[in-house]
Amino acid sequence: MPATPPITVDLSGKVAVVTGGTGVLGSEFSRALAANGAAVAVIGRNQAKADAIAKDIANAGGSAIAIKCDVLDKEALRSAHERIRSELGPCDILVNGAGGNHPKGTTSGEYLTDMDLQPHGPEHVSFFDLEADGIRHVLDLNFLGALLTTQEFAKDMVDRPGGSVLNISSMNAFTPLTKIPAYSAAKAAVTNLTQWLAVHFAPVGVRVNAIAPGFFATEQNQKLLFEDDGELTARSRKILSATPMRRFGEPSELLGALLFLASDNAAGFVSGVTVPVDGAFSAYSGV
Repeated sequence: MPATPPITVDLSGKVAVVTGGTGVLGSEFSRALAANGAAVAVIGRNQAKADAIAKDIANAGGSAIAIKCDVLDKEALRSAHERIRSELGPCDILVNGAGGNHPKGTTSGEYLTDMDLQPHGPEHVSFFDLEADGIRHVLDLNFLGALLTTQEFAKDMVDRPGGSVLNISSMNAFTPLTKIPAYSAAKAAVTNLTQWLAVHFAPVGVRVNAIAPGFFATEQNQKLLFEDDGELTARSRKILSATPMRRFGEPSELLGALLFLASDNAAGFVSGVTVPVDGAFSAYSGV
């Protein structure tokens, strides 16, 4: 749990549910929410990792439970919800942090070339080689996972004060990156879903917003960003050349936006927005 949160909001008495809570970003979200008074349910697919994060929060004086759950499994979500309601109470804040990419939804090259049109081995993946299963996995995990989880937990928020759903989008939702068409499309869908839900839930007092991280070094993208010797990859150098702040973000730099959007006192009239946290990547034209 951060010793000094970037901002302080009063989440005392609130119950926060964080999916993808065992990841680099999700664990930071869980600790920050707990540090500001929320009781946190850390949801992930790895029980041991979730247990460790919940224990870390408890050791720092916070309240947390760890739950193993796949966000695409409706029965598992229902079971998780029942346990959370029993042990912590109804959900006030939902962070849909589960997500990720898949190699079978990723092309080898940035642009279509003659090689893509010639016979080639499985090590080279052209647009025409992308597999439906890989694309479906990415769309399901990022978009359907957020939708199903919101279906389950937002029920608790209806006509109760302070309900907040926070989705995790991406820079891909604004400008799709080369090589990752499935992930780009999935995150664009998450941003669109955020807007749709914000309108749909407005009459019952539930706010829905999203954060769009720029480039952060996490477990999932280590091989994309760094060579085995720790040097930047060619793709990393392109990313940083298009990021005016010329560096990757630190996970802690997402917490100010998270806490602001989670707090009804701070952001009670904010709904339907996707906040870029990207070092001005989305503002830069390249010249």
